[in-house]
Amino acid sequence: MTNNEEANLEERVMRAGLDAYELSAEDLEVLEGKEAAREAGFPVLAIIGRPNVGKSSIINRIVGRRVAVVQDEPGVTRDRVYYEAEWNDKRFTVVDTGGWENNARGIDESVANQAEIAMHSADAILLVLDATVGVTNTDEALVKIVRRANVPVIVAANKVDSEAQEADAAYLWSLGLGEPHPVSALHGRGSGELLDVIVKALPEKSAVASARPQGGPRRIALVGRPNVGKSSLLNQLAGENRVVVDNLAGTTRDPVDEVIELDGKPWVFVDTAGIRRRVHQTTGADYYSSLRTRGAIENAELGLVLIDATEPLSEQDIRVMQQVIDAGRALVIVCNKWDEVDEERRLQLEDELDVELVQMQWAQRVNLSAKTGWHTNRLTRAMETALDSWDQRITTGKLNAFLGETVAAHPHPVRGGKQPRILFGTQVSNRPPRFVLFASGFLEHGYRRFLENRLREEFGFEGSPIEISVRVRERRGKKS
Repeated sequence: MTNNEEANLEERVMRAGLDAYELSAEDLEVLEGKEAAREAGFPVLAIIGRPNVGKSSIINRIVGRRVAVVQDEPGVTRDRVYYEAEWNDKRFTVVDTGGWENNARGIDESVANQAEIAMHSADAILLVLDATVGVTNTDEALVKIVRRANVPVIVAANKVDSEAQEADAAYLWSLGLGEPHPVSALHGRGSGELLDVIVKALPEKSAVASARPQGGPRRIALVGRPNVGKSSLLNQLAGENRVVVDNLAGTTRDPVDEVIELDGKPWVFVDTAGIRRRVHQTTGADYYSSLRTRGAIENAELGLVLIDATEPLSEQDIRVMQQVIDAGRALVIVCNKWDEVDEERRLQLEDELDVELVQMQWAQRVNLSAKTGWHTNRLTRAMETALDSWDQRITTGKLNAFLGETVAAHPHPVRGGKQPRILFGTQVSNRPPRFVLFASGFLEHGYRRFLENRLREEFGFEGSPIEISVRVRERRGKKS
């Protein structure tokens, strides 16, 4: 019996065993390979409102978990502004456009920018107001702008903690934006009803979120914090000065698409603005740049993350890498200015990368000098390896043969007298590789990490994130 025949036999045995478990219609679609690949085209809901009206609490209620920092202080900054949410089987993207540190001089401009971004980058807008305070001057400025929106606007009257306060929410009818929806994000009151309204307002297919790129030259996003050498690298690869290069951090504001031929093959490079410390601390043009950078990553297939080898690895560097991973893109880490560091610093940086990127050891890494061109010829191989991994599909037979061997050699630890078993696995999509495992019980995070590491050892996946989701199913006839 050949290896393929053995793998197919293992798949049939495990699949037959799965028939003894309760399966949903969605489970059956996954098993039949009918689940569509996840794309970046989910409808987009932008949440706007002045500081301290409870936007973070609203976001946490919508997403279903604590993802946004909540403090009783206006303008609290957060690391991420995009979150995936789901309600009644409808998936959508939540965008938090708030959090500027408004000042007296720039308040009108900031409010206008916030609302304009929301109107142009969303399929619907959720305007959050504090029902206990009423409508402030800042709220009025926002209302004037969103009235001109050509997308649905939903008004959330937050901090309505009891029935007695609903009169405060009713007052907001006077804004002319339709029915205000009373909600207490802190206590959850009215959040289900608000979500029903949101998903009804969102279209089936987004008009603003582009699907992941298909066909044509591979698209590469050059990303990193300001002044790490992104424009210098682009110029070096292009062989001419096409991008303004200045020692002043943040010279680049608009993404610049360049088609460059490397090793006889065309590539599309997008040079983005430097990512700041926190997206929410930026204002005006810098805020637009941060959003454009995120868009560049979404529209690319691979993120080429530059770091400055002469400086210690920073939290900002790691955040940029995580942004690429969160977007589900292939990843290559470029240590720039390698020619400017001595042996001691090189060893120090290697230690920093090993410690700080312990969960990203799979990323391709290239040490080079954008200024002199030293080792830039190594980029092509690293990018091709990462993209091949990103595109890779494992047959269901091979995957289940691998799972059978792995689980037999390293079973899940017994917890509370029970030992969950992996019943069956399938790769539902690639770009990035996404696996669904059916199991008889909850698989701990550490064991999922172990399975990911073993998948990488067996099948490669260098340079690509892997997504593993687990569906816990009970035997037929068993009461929960």
